[in-house]
Amino acid sequence: MPKKSNGAIACGHPQTAQAAAEILSDGGTAFDAVLAAFAAACVVEPVLASLGGGGYLLTYPLHGAPVVYDFFVQTPSRRPGSVAEVEASDFYAIDANFGTATQQFHIGLGAMATPGSVKGLFRVHEDLAGMPMARLLEPAIRMAKEGWTLRPQDAFLLKVIEPILLATSQSRALFVHDNGKLRTAGERMTYPAMADSLEALACEGEALFYRGDMAQELARLCRDGGGWLGLDDLASYQVHLRQPLIREHRGARLMTNPPPSAGGILVALTLALLGEIDLADRPPLDALDVLAQAMCLTNQARRQVEDSSHEDKSPKTGFRLLDTALLQSYQASMRQHPLSPRGTTHISIADSAGNMAALSLSNGEGCGHLMGSSGIILNNMLGEEDLNPAGFHNWPADTRMASMMAPTMGFLPNGTAVALGSGGSNRIRSAILQVLLRLIHFGDNIDQATAWPRLHIERNGTANLEKGLPDGAGDRLAPRVETIVQWPANNMFFGGVHGVTRDSHGNVAAAGDPRRGGAALVV
Repeated sequence: MPKKSNGAIACGHPQTAQAAAEILSDGGTAFDAVLAAFAAACVVEPVLASLGGGGYLLTYPLHGAPVVYDFFVQTPSRRPGSVAEVEASDFYAIDANFGTATQQFHIGLGAMATPGSVKGLFRVHEDLAGMPMARLLEPAIRMAKEGWTLRPQDAFLLKVIEPILLATSQSRALFVHDNGKLRTAGERMTYPAMADSLEALACEGEALFYRGDMAQELARLCRDGGGWLGLDDLASYQVHLRQPLIREHRGARLMTNPPPSAGGILVALTLALLGEIDLADRPPLDALDVLAQAMCLTNQARRQVEDSSHEDKSPKTGFRLLDTALLQSYQASMRQHPLSPRGTTHISIADSAGNMAALSLSNGEGCGHLMGSSGIILNNMLGEEDLNPAGFHNWPADTRMASMMAPTMGFLPNGTAVALGSGGSNRIRSAILQVLLRLIHFGDNIDQATAWPRLHIERNGTANLEKGLPDGAGDRLAPRVETIVQWPANNMFFGGVHGVTRDSHGNVAAAGDPRRGGAALVV
């Protein structure tokens, strides 16, 4: 049950939550706490979050306007100019094994974009934090030195990307035993190099990473090892502050990640298609069918924008797609900014004063390299096949990449404030959408909305149905899609929504999505 407290935290790991809780209990705001959680996630969730990656923070200060801090990755200013340069780059494919399916990723230094995480950490601290950076990094530094225990879901993720973790000696030293076996559930991990790096950053600031010794190390690594980043890329990197995309829906006022990113605007587009339809007034199968129609039409709009040569085979729906400002904005964004729909983790925090923070972070899957002695795992955002339909290494130079990450906030019809976001690559938008619909249309609390079974429809017409959807759902949706996949249980495939709420009386609640080992604390 909701209760009055110092605040609420929902995120992807109990230790990440503990870092934020420590700061809230010490009198910090949601913005102090989210920075502590940010650093902790880079320690205990290293597959998903890293100082070598990027992300977005949506802030809602009690006395101020909401702002999105965009510190996602930037494409390098230089790219291969010849076949010889392509062949000389450190860029190659690996297969990630999810158990029932495999997915190809590209790794190596040639897959790395300019990291934004460190710049974002310090910019938010400068603008919003009340505690010294050294204090906010203390929990993460302590965890890195003292260690943490791998959970089964952590070990599963390590197994999925095992070829990446085996790629270099530095990565093997962190994740693999001397006998070549991956670390497994129940084992303790330490990360002393990360502790040293966080201590150095707390002392020297962001300049260490973008102009100082770390920058020199990263540029040297790329120059000698087949990457594309240079000192100019690091020195010129900037955090972008953006106004959130605001959408009204059935008495709720929602704020989400705006263009150039794609996730938030796709959520908004589906809500626009649903219009004033009240899903709660319809029988369960009818409501699911309406949702499926809106998802199919959103996918149709995506295909028309992202692949003009694609023959649209989407089934006809009962909706009419209007040439709205939302669609035009999405089209303009996708034509100018390369999209990286990669894996992520999310942190949502509300404090007792009414400040709220929603932070989404991603490192792709990692490129297999660590940044010298720093221990910082480097991203592989340029290794996404969808990034360059005409072939790899053709990205637009020195351009902020787009993402499906969509940290989201809002006020529900009853006045309750909510902050949420999700991991899950291209399932991020469908996961966030469905939690919002449960909150707005059905009046669920955050726990109920998060646990409700989900539907996800891919652009190729495959409908994925999570266990627990109404009986007959597959038969009802079959005429609208190409393929039906019935999942036997809840699964991390369907995203991981971590959310917090604060009602008009100051009562807070939190829900961490069990699909992705979510943690929730009210402190």
